[in-house]
Amino acid sequence: MAGEPKVFRLSEVKSKNNAKEAWIVIHNKVYDVAKFLEEHPGGEEVLLEQAGGDATEAFEDVGHSSDARELMKDYFIGDVHPDDRTTKTYTTNTGPTGTNPQSGSSWTGWLLPLAVALAAAFAYRYIISQPA
Repeated sequence: MAGEPKVFRLSEVKSKNNAKEAWIVIHNKVYDVAKFLEEHPGGEEVLLEQAGGDATEAFEDVGHSSDARELMKDYFIGDVHPDDRTTKTYTTNTGPTGTNPQSGSSWTGWLLPLAVALAAAFAYRYIISQPA
């Protein structure tokens, strides 16, 4: 889009809430997602529920990938009018990062079960070795 992006009032966005004209607002940017409805991995119903409104919270709650965020650029049609913009901030959630300390690949994922198994084996040997 050359030059300044087009500016939309929320009242205009609100009227675009069906399968033929599905506009959503994410982070004060307006997207026309009508052509993406059938391709959306979560199903078109998810987008249609948000059509005509601000979908920022729902978008971030799901945790969209960086690829999904890049794809959004194809559907960008303009910005929300400054008088209609929300000042609420949302934490960007790009989904699982693989840095979770509880992940199965970390050393604690196998060390604790190993320690429990060894303790059980030693307890069993001790009980068996006791005279009756």
